[in-house]
Amino acid sequence: MQKLIGALVIILCVFGGYLWAGGFLKAIWQPAEILIIAGAALGSLIVGNPPHVIRELRTQLRQVLSAPKDEKEFHLDLLALMQALLETIRTGGFKALDKHIEAPENSDIFQRYPKIAQDEHMVAFITDNFRLMAMGQMSPHELEGLLEQEIMAIEDDLLLPSRSLQRMAEALPGFGILAAVMGIIITMQAIDGAIALIGYYVAAALVGTFLGIFGCYCIFDPLSNAMAQRVKRYMSGFECIRAIMVANAAKKPTLLAIDAGRKHIQLDIKPSFNEMEKWLSEQEA
Repeated sequence: MQKLIGALVIILCVFGGYLWAGGFLKAIWQPAEILIIAGAALGSLIVGNPPHVIRELRTQLRQVLSAPKDEKEFHLDLLALMQALLETIRTGGFKALDKHIEAPENSDIFQRYPKIAQDEHMVAFITDNFRLMAMGQMSPHELEGLLEQEIMAIEDDLLLPSRSLQRMAEALPGFGILAAVMGIIITMQAIDGAIALIGYYVAAALVGTFLGIFGCYCIFDPLSNAMAQRVKRYMSGFECIRAIMVANAAKKPTLLAIDAGRKHIQLDIKPSFNEMEKWLSEQEA
């Protein structure tokens, strides 16, 4: 809803102001200019990025434009999942955890929390690092360093689509100028024509500049920023897992280890200690 309101504000103010000043929307409709700018932008994305970045770009765009998920419940489920895994370790050791981390798609613990189980990145992070912990004794400091490096690598990879989209947005005014220059070439070819015809060609050429600037600052730059912010919020879940694993390696009680993870959740969705404790108790019941 917030993004829809923002889009409406942009459209009403930009095009409403244009109409108020005496402009005509029909003059802005220049399919050739749109084709030049959109084609150059799309082509630059395809040339400049590997296939997996383009696929992730499509995924993140859908997530940004779709209705927001309940992030607080997602993180509460994550805390409950981590508690169940830690309790499995405490009661049966890492041997009892093997069947859950080797085949999470068949694990009754993971399937109890489908929102987490459907997140491939997070499930892989959890299972890989519990597998690492099971392979041998590792000090909390060593484990924390390894997890921090992996989180940084995951974040950098997930930020590639937003960075690529931002670079494309920064190039859009240039693509608009490209379309405008081509429009001026057409205008020069008709320089001996009627003044009205020349004026039409010049106006059509200037539309290219407008579309490039509008696309950059009103559409794609805000979208790239929204994608980057979404990734930053998403990474708080990985920070939460890291803190829980390190606290567990330091032999902290399960509840204290889970609370160490809770402290890394974004402030606006962070549950209180009492909320977390009540949720965990309900999951155990």
